[in-house]
Amino acid sequence: MSSDDKTTGAIGGGVGGHHQPPHPPSGGPPIAATKPAVNMQTKPKITQAINGNQTALKTQNNGTGSQNGGNGYRVLKPEGYVGVDSLPEQFVSRIVRDGFGFNIMCLGQTGVGKSTLLDSLFNMKFPDVSTRSHNLSAVDVTAHNYDLQERNIKLKLGLIESKGFGDQINKGDSYKSVVEYIDQQFERYLQEELKIHRNQSPVNDTRVHVCLYMISPVGHGLRAIDLVTMRSLAAKCNLIPIIAKSDTITKPELERLRVKIMSEIVTNGINIYHFPTDDTDVADLNGKNNALLPFALVASHEFVRVGSKQMRARQYPWGTVQVENENHCDFVRLRDMILRINMEDLRETTHSRHYELYRRV
Repeated sequence: MSSDDKTTGAIGGGVGGHHQPPHPPSGGPPIAATKPAVNMQTKPKITQAINGNQTALKTQNNGTGSQNGGNGYRVLKPEGYVGVDSLPEQFVSRIVRDGFGFNIMCLGQTGVGKSTLLDSLFNMKFPDVSTRSHNLSAVDVTAHNYDLQERNIKLKLGLIESKGFGDQINKGDSYKSVVEYIDQQFERYLQEELKIHRNQSPVNDTRVHVCLYMISPVGHGLRAIDLVTMRSLAAKCNLIPIIAKSDTITKPELERLRVKIMSEIVTNGINIYHFPTDDTDVADLNGKNNALLPFALVASHEFVRVGSKQMRARQYPWGTVQVENENHCDFVRLRDMILRINMEDLRETTHSRHYELYRRV
């Protein structure tokens, strides 16, 4: 038998399964069975099948948004950008979902224009529940809540008005009802904070965030009741003095009254609220408006056509006073300061300063 025949026979026997292992010689150790030879022609088929499975797996993964790396591991692609700078967006989404709460107190004597000012600030007519009575034995402080929504922003607005302020013969205790109301809201928030299960969402916050103290333009400055009340309120809330019905006096008289009021405020050590100037984006604007305190305001329920627009205005025989005209009054400045620019600072100052002082006491 030739060498070619021996090789062919060995392979054929291994593949066919009829080859028997050789018997060991007598007395010697057993000889291990020879492994069947591998047909080299079948190896490319196995490799091709494996490559075919990888191709199918890669096609399937690409359909689900993932891919294979060069080493054969599956790599998942994120759907969007991943980074810590997305935290502000998450914070804004949660705040927008929960909504906001903002409470405004409007304080002044009867007939000074408190309800009209609040209606003008939010450009809507709130239900008129004031009694306009001069016969109340004590100052009555009432709060009304309204749910407002602009686009997807929800605001729970609280409007606090005083009835009969300064109408009593003995005006020495007129401010006490107002101070007691502010302390009651602080105490209510504190008791909720001490509970095991708290419900301190922004919409349930009844604390006074800003007090608009309306000063009558009649007179030569602040009255005694104004000084006593403002000194007591300045330590409890964000106090902003404003001159009501400023269209009843002339421009020179208004400027003299503004200077006189601010001089008396500084002399008596009344810490009114000043718009913050630590933020570079609004420092210049807030600084200019701080120099204009107290604001001189005009409010109205009447609308007058000016050009192609309907504007809030007050008509007189000698002309028309436009509420939103900065040459006529400071209404637009006040609205921008407390609603558009510094609303969050008013809320934060109430919590971090006035509420903390109440807790320590």
